[in-house]
Amino acid sequence: MARVHSRAARAAGARLTALASSSAERAARAAAELGIGEAMADAEALLAGESQVVHICTPNATHAALAHRALAAGKHVICEKPLATSLAQASALVETAVAEGVVAAVPFVYRYHPMVREARAIVTAGEIGALLTVDCGYLQDWMLRPEDDDWRATSADGGPSRAFADIGSHLCDLLEFVSGERIVRLTARTRVVYPERGGHPVANEDVAAVLVETESGAIGTLLVSQMAAGRKNALTLEIHGATASLRFDQERPEELWIGGRSGVRQLVRDPTNAHPGVERFSRVPAGHAQGYQDAFNAFVADVYQAVRTGLVPEGLPTFADGLRAVQLTEAVLVAAREQRWVDVRGGERAAPAENGAEDGVRHADGRGTQKVKEV
Repeated sequence: MARVHSRAARAAGARLTALASSSAERAARAAAELGIGEAMADAEALLAGESQVVHICTPNATHAALAHRALAAGKHVICEKPLATSLAQASALVETAVAEGVVAAVPFVYRYHPMVREARAIVTAGEIGALLTVDCGYLQDWMLRPEDDDWRATSADGGPSRAFADIGSHLCDLLEFVSGERIVRLTARTRVVYPERGGHPVANEDVAAVLVETESGAIGTLLVSQMAAGRKNALTLEIHGATASLRFDQERPEELWIGGRSGVRQLVRDPTNAHPGVERFSRVPAGHAQGYQDAFNAFVADVYQAVRTGLVPEGLPTFADGLRAVQLTEAVLVAAREQRWVDVRGGERAAPAENGAEDGVRHADGRGTQKVKEV
């Protein structure tokens, strides 16, 4: 991910001054590979420098501590997800970011595909009617074989959730972002297919199936798997309204499927006929394909704009959105373990659905969590 971040930072006009890793030797090697000015001995040395923004691209379990130290040093922070591996840590980071008055963002970059913004604009304009159902998934196959091994699966560095925290979090963020509705309760089942990989016990799930209900009463299904043969990065979101349906497929990011009783059509990205405000996400003319790196570049550019101007571009995913993802991840694990519905309207703990948990700390939808103005 440091490669992706460094490309995006350069595209946004940044000067990459320093890099730190788990050892001085690894830092020197990575800095040389990425063309970054200086390899620092450790994170403390990096944070003592004059850089304005720190990008955290380290193993999951290290995110919270490093992000806290970066915030305490007065740095603006982009932290890879999951923001933290516990809800308490994520909540503390949101509050620290607010107290420090800095820009703190999590790269839910699928928001930055132009056709995702177009889908959101269509929903916001009321063009699909009331939300009825949702059918979505995020499928990969990189952990399909029993010999497939990774630190995320077999060490504490990965955290208590893998498939859902890693990719299910993107799916839920996209669902709530496009639909404009929060998930209010969920139930789930998870599965560990192979108890060992590489001679080590597997610490977290390969697959998660989740049933959700949104604020308006719409219901939906989410399938998340890192063991779906042939699927490399199949993130799909299909939402069904009372008058029309929308489907976005991340592997075909230039298109948006729109369905109605009288027929269906494929809307192709074209900034000249996009909804107001969506055209800015098209970095090249129609017919010139945009993809994942373009979305990442646009996200980092928005972060840097917020740093420069103090104005948060509409839709920028902040630490509050990272907190929301951690809340949903914890709820999925609780629902699967205890085989019950879990209320996720707010709060610091996953509560039983029948308890009607009250809205929680700092509003995980981002309201009131920034000291800078949203535009």
